[in-house]
Amino acid sequence: MTLKLYNTLTRSVEELKPSNPDHVVRMYCCGPTVYNYAHIGNLRTYVFEDILRKTIKRAGFALKHAMNITDVGHLTSDADEGDDKMLLAAEKEKLSVLEIARKYEDTFFKHTAALNIERPDIVCRATEHVEDMIKFIKKLEDNGYAYVSNGNVYYDTAKFPRYGCLSGQNREDLKHGSRVEQDTNKRNPSDFVLWFTISKFKDQILQWDSPWGRGYPGWHIECSTMAMKYLGEHLDIHCGGVDHIAVHHENEIAQSEGYLGHKWCNCWMHGEFLQMKDQKMSKSKGNFITLDTLVEKGYLPEHYRYLCLTSHYRSSLVFSYDNLDAAANTYRNLLNKYKEFGQANDGSSERSEELYTKYLEEFDSYMFDDLKTPQALAVMWAVIKDKEMSAQDKFKFLNNIDVLLGLGLAKNLALENAQNTEIPAEIMALVEERKQARLNKDWAKSDEIRDLLASKGFIVKDLPKNEVEISIA
Repeated sequence: MTLKLYNTLTRSVEELKPSNPDHVVRMYCCGPTVYNYAHIGNLRTYVFEDILRKTIKRAGFALKHAMNITDVGHLTSDADEGDDKMLLAAEKEKLSVLEIARKYEDTFFKHTAALNIERPDIVCRATEHVEDMIKFIKKLEDNGYAYVSNGNVYYDTAKFPRYGCLSGQNREDLKHGSRVEQDTNKRNPSDFVLWFTISKFKDQILQWDSPWGRGYPGWHIECSTMAMKYLGEHLDIHCGGVDHIAVHHENEIAQSEGYLGHKWCNCWMHGEFLQMKDQKMSKSKGNFITLDTLVEKGYLPEHYRYLCLTSHYRSSLVFSYDNLDAAANTYRNLLNKYKEFGQANDGSSERSEELYTKYLEEFDSYMFDDLKTPQALAVMWAVIKDKEMSAQDKFKFLNNIDVLLGLGLAKNLALENAQNTEIPAEIMALVEERKQARLNKDWAKSDEIRDLLASKGFIVKDLPKNEVEISIA
């Protein structure tokens, strides 16, 4: 069975064929800009990329997956305009820029782990690859694609006839920054900054020496530089959100192919927005919700992951708590069925095994046809309801597909069983003593009791309103 994926570049669904001689699929995904918490709209994109990652492996391919961490150089506009996101966050929270970056990077990976999103094989920080970016820009300059104007280095989009190939717009129509003050240093409105030595940020904290003067890189250059460093000169797949198409990814194509002199990436894939009623979820608008918000309201991370899977990654998904409640109820029913099937003692049969194989092929056919998760979930529920199939084979089926869907069925059943285990009275007394210590803000005693509980085999997780969750280590 072949794996077919939608390519934004060609506007068509195409068979995945690795371009490298070793037949390893090389995939690069745009990572977070770590100046704030990733909201659940951001996380929807990473759920899509995780499903893609797991489907590629399920289809039998080896995979090398890299993702960047933007900890320098991203302005509030993709088109080299606006304020520096990292600097604004540092000033607001009274932390250094790198402290801000590490704080939100750590939280990002905590949230992705909670959503059962696998960590990419390679995670690369922009600040640790500035010398590589300088070398990349120097070659673009040598190749005639870059020019210096008033101390800054720009990419000359007029030298790249294919500029606009991803978005379908003509270069002349890409009037970036038309709503704000124009950068008069540019030869063309669509040109973009590769290296800043002169900018409106007089006290830019993170700066490096370069052939053009002391400064810092533009945002777009980091992805091309790090993708090539870790994945080579040919990418099979490049992923991101749909908001990256018109500017960031157009710029990546231009600078990468200007550097290489040949086609860089075969397939570009983009996840659609999560909508809040009639608008996109956005940090700048202040209408964003984090995963911690959902957990504090009593939802499991998997409830949100299930909601994401009910919509195809190329379709917008409307978020509401009613929709999340529906997903949570459905997930609870699924987990109950999983538990029921796991406890059943019925044996398989020839007919049941035939159905198992048939349903598995049907499930894979949807997943291998551009990740059709809603249809794949429908197959899962057909299995659950099929009276001719044994509980044993249903349990085996759910375990099989959950490797791909990442709904954490085995994990959450184990947690549920642990929570239902009777906790000894002496342990509960220690828990209550620790609660009182926390109310009294006696953090040393709270930590001491927590460690004592751990030594006795009980892990305490603090919840809002001084509630706790107790699990067996």
